[in-house]
Amino acid sequence: MDIGVIAYGAYLPKARLQRSEIARTHAWVAPGLKGLAKGERTTANWDEDAVTMAVEAVRDALAGQDAAAVSGVWMASTTFPFLDRQNAGIVADALALPVGLLTLDVASSQRAGTSALSAALRAAPGFGGPLVVVASERSKTKAASTLEMTRGDGAAALVVGQGDDVIARLIGQHTQAVDFVDHFRGEGHEHDYTWEERWIRDEGYLKIVPQTIRDALASTGIDAAGIARFIFPVAAKKVAGQIAKAVGIPEAAVADNLQANVGEVGCAHPLLMLAGALEQARPGDRILVAGFGQGCDVLIFEVTEAIARLAPRAGLAGAMARRREETRYSRYLAFNDLLTMEYGIRAEVDKNTGLSTLYRNKGMSQSLIGGCCRACGTAQFPASRICVNPNCGAIDSQDPHRFADTPAAINSFTADRLTYTPDPPQYFGMIQFEGGGRMMADFTDIDPDADLQVGQQMKMMFRVKDYDPRRGFRRYFWKASPVAGAQSAGKGN
Repeated sequence: MDIGVIAYGAYLPKARLQRSEIARTHAWVAPGLKGLAKGERTTANWDEDAVTMAVEAVRDALAGQDAAAVSGVWMASTTFPFLDRQNAGIVADALALPVGLLTLDVASSQRAGTSALSAALRAAPGFGGPLVVVASERSKTKAASTLEMTRGDGAAALVVGQGDDVIARLIGQHTQAVDFVDHFRGEGHEHDYTWEERWIRDEGYLKIVPQTIRDALASTGIDAAGIARFIFPVAAKKVAGQIAKAVGIPEAAVADNLQANVGEVGCAHPLLMLAGALEQARPGDRILVAGFGQGCDVLIFEVTEAIARLAPRAGLAGAMARRREETRYSRYLAFNDLLTMEYGIRAEVDKNTGLSTLYRNKGMSQSLIGGCCRACGTAQFPASRICVNPNCGAIDSQDPHRFADTPAAINSFTADRLTYTPDPPQYFGMIQFEGGGRMMADFTDIDPDADLQVGQQMKMMFRVKDYDPRRGFRRYFWKASPVAGAQSAGKGN
């Protein structure tokens, strides 16, 4: 029975910071950045982190899949928002997945994404249902650094398992664990410390990766010339091509590293590139994926006929199409705590979170579960003992009803510059769900020149509600975001 990838998903933040703006700002201190000033990079909104982006990537990957059959969620990241709270558990909770699954965090290496994927593929036969592997990164880089230019934010997810639905079967894998330190981030430090680029290229990329690939090919008996797509995420130009040439992979097989319009998304990047490759793959294509970081993981897949039956999804192409050009570099600095901002006294409210209250209401707050009346079919949020339908009024008649994936539209809205928000003005309003139910919701990812309208289609997205800097805790909730290209009717207030 085939074991491999069953489905894929991707998510990228909407904002695309123009690298020319970064280079222009720092020209006085780092003129060398001008050589990296082409293109754009993804930048997370203030209310996005590795968890929220992982949720969106998994939602995409589970399109057309039976979420109730999922037996595990494994999350990889080097930028987890919580060091001692399971981040994968938050992802599973936000998606209202069954509680009887295995959640796992994988961290501490740029190859955490491929390592989690490798382990999940090995473990898949022992589980009763498919496993979700998601990698997500929101990197913090120093201003005026090379990494600020080359990094990006985003997430990718893969559903792995066995059976006739496998779209890319695993035909071989190999790993080398080598404590080669190209960069590191020690305890108590927010930013990576990087070593000399030529050393990393010559002693790391060009020695460790080719040997791992050769061993993987030898163990499977596959000819390197038969690889249709070679995935190796590295911002440095021509390195992937040099590796391909060294092992005999055709130059045409080298995949675009997405540096021009995304940036390098840390340990999520191999999975993101794999999602992009699967979008364009044909049955019979062989895809080789390599992840580098204190060694190297190599996985080889062969695309199957099942890929033609995969349900539509946004994927990498959809994530890249959902974009807004960002030229306000100071906004990026503020969102990443690289700039001390004066937000006024309204920002000084103590945001201490009652953890007992959070737990009791997590179905509503983290999973966006309301109620649906068994007597009359009326949906409502939040759920209550009494049905809101004036013609019903049934008591204790509501079953759990999830609203997160229900289409919605703006019923009314306002923009408030007195309410505190890291990204003023604060947009919020009444959201009407298709089929019944409404809620007052914060809006997110609103363009600066937005012309919101009543009736405009909105999508619910899992985001950071607020952050408690005194205790380091963040609360999550669902916010409404405009659907790209959606039609609206009427005018707003």
